[in-house]
Amino acid sequence: MSVARVTEITSSSNNSFQDAIEQGIARAAKTLKNVEGAWIQDQKVVVENGKISAYRVNMKVTFILAE
Repeated sequence: MSVARVTEITSSSNNSFQDAIEQGIARAAKTLKNVEGAWIQDQKVVVENGKISAYRVNMKVTFILAE
């Protein structure tokens, strides 16, 4: 039997939502062992001078706890 835990993280990119997701997962995998998946809870942009300056995602990352 395995037990999973969910943690919420926010990631940002100057390029795209996809890049923000990939950076967030890569960073989570450095700290958390056994990352199994993620749910993108929210997406938003930061606007400066009428242009998008950052793409942000709020995600819930699921990982399996070690026994």
